[in-house]
Amino acid sequence: MELPKVGVPRAALLDEMKTRKQQDADWHGARTFSLVYPANDEVDALLADANNLYLYENALNPLRFPSLRQMELDVVDMTAGLLHAPTGYGGCMTSGGTESIIMAVLAARERARAERGVEQPTLVAPYSAHPAFAKAAKYGGLELVQVPLDDHHRADLAAAERLIDERTALVVGSAPNYPFGTVDPIPQLAGLAAARGISFHTDSCLGGFLFPFWEKLGEPVPPFDFRVEGVTTMSADVHKYGYTTKGASVVLHRDEEHLKKYQRFLYTGWPGGLYLSFAMAGARPAAPIAAAWAILRHLGEEGYVKLAGEIRDAVRGFQAGIRAIPGMRIIGEPEMSVFSFTSDAADPLAIGDKMDERGWCLDRQNDPDALHMMVSPKHLTVVDAFLADLRWAAETAGTASDRSARYS
Repeated sequence: MELPKVGVPRAALLDEMKTRKQQDADWHGARTFSLVYPANDEVDALLADANNLYLYENALNPLRFPSLRQMELDVVDMTAGLLHAPTGYGGCMTSGGTESIIMAVLAARERARAERGVEQPTLVAPYSAHPAFAKAAKYGGLELVQVPLDDHHRADLAAAERLIDERTALVVGSAPNYPFGTVDPIPQLAGLAAARGISFHTDSCLGGFLFPFWEKLGEPVPPFDFRVEGVTTMSADVHKYGYTTKGASVVLHRDEEHLKKYQRFLYTGWPGGLYLSFAMAGARPAAPIAAAWAILRHLGEEGYVKLAGEIRDAVRGFQAGIRAIPGMRIIGEPEMSVFSFTSDAADPLAIGDKMDERGWCLDRQNDPDALHMMVSPKHLTVVDAFLADLRWAAETAGTASDRSARYS
């Protein structure tokens, strides 16, 4: 495509965009199980209003847009309260979980260099940790050391203890991890790190805005937040189970001085004056900050607990229905709303293809081959329809050996 000589009229552009959009996954109809977290129409309407109100502003300069700076501080404060951050904590918003994780890794690298003289740092993370940690290691010049999983799909503690050494800049645990929805043994991993003066990060990008309300529902929640001694940083995505629009995440430090010393970027060596940022981005879209602030205050604790209850009911319905299909089973013991399942009778990837035919978007996994779900409140309305199509898919899909024959 080339830049048009004459501009295309607005109506024609919108018509073309609507046509193209018909090819996209139907998240609004609760047909997707990742990427978008639909809550309800009331939430969607508020998010649209908040985004439009701050569509053009730039959050880079708080002196010019003080309302944005205060909203960011408010979002960080509310997140810190949910995750039991102690007095003296620090934090900032980022564009998403990947950026929050990158900043936590870079801050840990700088701390290890400054306090322990580590020049060839490693990052010790479970095999199930999000790829953002591998990306952060690559960008930050750390060696990624993966901890194998135990029989429960959690980080193997004995292996972790062997792999943590004087070069380790950061130890990681997930609450929960993406592939299986299990929570690593955070207190034990954080204890191993703290005993050597090493930073520990809880990746609660998925759980940070659901586990606190899961707990209020009376559901068991493993220790994962700042109540655990040794947890030095955490990440939590407002644009996941906080239900705001992309991209809004929070990275928190137990100690604000670590945020300032090891994460903040301050520069004066050019003619343009003071340049200060806490994350990767320079210019920052204002709309995600405003939307996050609005939805947190609109829903409040009562609203989030209600949505968590809807998720819990949907999860119970999905998992019971999956287990009732011959040959199907849930992998591991997922702790929250994220889980994967497979079949011992049919090829799970072929089942996924069959579900595609019915308009359901299930992510594929390997090691083992499985299908993956992240459940949102709106999914409560489609449990029965989904399970009926899944039973059909399981009965009509071939086996793994059939797949091998097709590609041999």
